Amino acid sequence: MLIKTIPVGQLETNCYVVTDEDSLECAVIDPGDESNTILDYLEANRLRCRAILLTHGHYDHVGAVDAVAEETGAAVCMNSRDDARNARDPHFPYTLGDNGKSYDEGDTVEVGALRFQVLATPGHTPGGVTLLCGDALFTGDTLFKGSCGRTDLPGGDMEEELSSLRRLCALPGDYEVYPGHMDASTLQREREFNYYCRAATRA
Repeated sequence: MLIKTIPVGQLETNCYVVTDEDSLECAVIDPGDESNTILDYLEANRLRCRAILLTHGHYDHVGAVDAVAEETGAAVCMNSRDDARNARDPHFPYTLGDNGKSYDEGDTVEVGALRFQVLATPGHTPGGVTLLCGDALFTGDTLFKGSCGRTDLPGGDMEEELSSLRRLCALPGDYEVYPGHMDASTLQREREFNYYCRAATRA
């Protein structure tokens, strides 16, 4: 599994291209902006995008979805609670189209030999999810290095956020953590040093 991080947009959202190196099939996670940059990377490396996976529906994570989907033909997956038709707030601008799929807790998406398991992790948004693939956790804005997603925007809920952090920290073993913004980390590091994770596990 090859993971490429592409920071995009004014908020430097981390878009991830996760590739099965044997088949060169890949998933694009959170294409928030700069579709040309993302598509240029796919073309330069001869990658075939099979799925666009969204950790949540905030505008800075979905801005380039339509352009990438149109160019690649990939299906778009998102939790329907963050669909614009359900959230009804300007922070949630994206609506799943005919080629879209709503996913939730326990669902899986297969791309080549890669298997993405969907973990429901609401709190930052009602439909926030974490994607588990191999030893990697793509946490969106649920969990950051040393912090967590804000909950003061429409649909945010601190109690749900802490419950989601508690759930992630309870996963057995260690994982690489790939958040929606800023640097990567490890789950063990966040268990030990992240104030919000420590508060969540004490609750």
